[in-house]
Amino acid sequence: MTAEPDGPEDRLRRFATIWSRAVYPVTSTSLTRPEFEALLLPLARRLSQALRARSFDAAEGKAVGAALVAAHCTDPDALSRALDCVDAYLVLYCGGDGSQEDLRTRSSRLQHAMSAGYAQALRDRTLAEQEAIARAALQAQGVVAQALHASEARFRAVFEGAAIGISIADLDGNVLEVNGAMLRMFGGSEQTLRGRNVRDWTHAEDAPQVWRLYEELVRGDREHYHVEKAYYRPDGTVLWTNLTVSLLRDADGAPQYQLALMEDTTERRLLNLRLRYEATHDALTGLPNRTLFFERLEKVLSSGPGQRFGLCYLDLDGFKTINDSLGHAAGDRLLVEVADRLQSCATAPGEMVARLGGDEFVALTTGPDTQREVDELAARIMNALVAPISVDGRELTVRGSIGVVEGEAQERSAAEVLRSADITMYRAKSAGGNRFELADPEADARAITRHGLTTALPAALERGEFFIEYQPLVHLGDGSVHGAEALVRWLHPQHGVLGPDRFIPLAEHTGLIVPLGRWVLEQSVRQAGRWHERHADSGPLRINVNLSPCQLTHPGLVQDTVEILERTGVAPEALCLEVTESALIGADDDLLKPLRRLAEMGVDIALDDFGTGYSNLANLRRLPVSILKLDRSFTQSMQQFPADPVDLKIVEGIVSLAHSLDLAVTVEGVETGAQAEQLRILGCDTAQGWYYARPGPPERLHELALVDATG
Repeated sequence: MTAEPDGPEDRLRRFATIWSRAVYPVTSTSLTRPEFEALLLPLARRLSQALRARSFDAAEGKAVGAALVAAHCTDPDALSRALDCVDAYLVLYCGGDGSQEDLRTRSSRLQHAMSAGYAQALRDRTLAEQEAIARAALQAQGVVAQALHASEARFRAVFEGAAIGISIADLDGNVLEVNGAMLRMFGGSEQTLRGRNVRDWTHAEDAPQVWRLYEELVRGDREHYHVEKAYYRPDGTVLWTNLTVSLLRDADGAPQYQLALMEDTTERRLLNLRLRYEATHDALTGLPNRTLFFERLEKVLSSGPGQRFGLCYLDLDGFKTINDSLGHAAGDRLLVEVADRLQSCATAPGEMVARLGGDEFVALTTGPDTQREVDELAARIMNALVAPISVDGRELTVRGSIGVVEGEAQERSAAEVLRSADITMYRAKSAGGNRFELADPEADARAITRHGLTTALPAALERGEFFIEYQPLVHLGDGSVHGAEALVRWLHPQHGVLGPDRFIPLAEHTGLIVPLGRWVLEQSVRQAGRWHERHADSGPLRINVNLSPCQLTHPGLVQDTVEILERTGVAPEALCLEVTESALIGADDDLLKPLRRLAEMGVDIALDDFGTGYSNLANLRRLPVSILKLDRSFTQSMQQFPADPVDLKIVEGIVSLAHSLDLAVTVEGVETGAQAEQLRILGCDTAQGWYYARPGPPERLHELALVDATG
């Protein structure tokens, strides 16, 4: 199958072509460039799929980095060129229609994962080579020993022709012989090396066991040892080697000489250090990245008793707006300046600043008194962001929200600490931003519970964990049951029965409110149909169903409602949709159009919680509502006798106005007979509340419909 012109496959191949052209000149391979491009194509496809995957998988990036090593892309410039190509072209050719900001963040994380995978593969390859060299060294030891005993000529051939550095010293450490490879490694003459004592070749980075192993060997207690060791060259530069030292014995088995075999690993070590730096530091700001920060945090948290830590988790307020309006380049320059300012805030011993990604930064302090220090650090960060930042001639005001976590080491894991800081940061942002908040275990627990409920919502709907209870609507004139309001509940496996206040806001935030609301509407209308079948003689019982603001803006609201009514055979007049007053404040004609269409069909529209918002009585004329539902706050004062005369006048005025506009009035929260009687006298039409019945199963409404509810 051929790829369609300029389709995803064609764009993927273009990316692989650019990648191969950039990397091929610095690749040690016998393949032609087209063959090398074909080798890179599946790697490009893996990066493309990882870029657009639902959840990020660092393993894909690491696998691509390791594959580059397997393809002999081990030149120091090969990785750098590959990362540059991914940074410049992956999102452009493989990003599709996703959010550019999210794609670039995902691309940056893939680059870091590639670096880590590349470094690990190169390390593994190096270890394998070192093992092979060690085996060769042992073999060389045997060859040299035999040559010394059998043939000086043969020994000289092996000694001078070896590709690795070889030296021979006596048991006192005096260097007797060095070969050409070692002379080239040290960059000196034979006279500068011969005659020196091995013990003089110390280096500040010598491992503690290096000289212990050496003493064991010259005593005859050890046959050989292998270490990584650094030497100072005559010009002052450092030579890093893989060193194998072996003991040579005479024909009687007595120790006689020591033989040193050296492999120059300086360039490889520098490359590994560079790869390590790139894998642990942010490419844009130069700050430590998430990987290095977690390493440091885990080390701090595993320290001994008495040690404490303090962590500030910073997220810039409004950065997305700056990025979208001025472009990513301006956003990057802003992040660099912010990073510099944060770096200047954490200069004391035990303090560090890292960039976790996007506009999220973290500052860490350690020591015995972090309770005071972390507050001071957070205050310094807030002060550092006060001065405007100049970007492209514009003075940008930057603010941030900080979550602060402080505590003893060994109490929590790094993931738990960062989660607490993240939750606290969002609490600061929800409080208006430009502030810092201290972590609160109870607030963390609530946030974790909310997150758990949010993630469980979709599966809960599929598993049928939701059910509906019904609260009767009673006619105040004769006390008859007029209908019922449908109230959804969630039977959670761990938390038991949850009311709508616990999960409806979460469903609105995630968009699940639309399918959940559709399910509630269909179940409620079906129940209204069953009631009608049982009470056909006394007229239909109406069902009231709440609509969230998200459902109002959903384009399928009218069609879904019509289909449900037709499918269940319920008349539109038996349905009332309740919309909160706040949802319709300032609503334009586009928002009101679906409600008008439903009202024209015969569906009643009730204005719920009337009186709790900025009630605009004149606005009632343009809203397609037929019922006002007074909030329970109007009825609370009526529980006492005598009732507050001001409240009575307010309710009386609202009822009079509603009736003059041909609107019915329903009152919520009726809990006593005195309230019910007072509301009847004031002219209210229907009421609901615990005085009549609490929300319950549909059978309860059937029972109430058969008797006088006021009795």
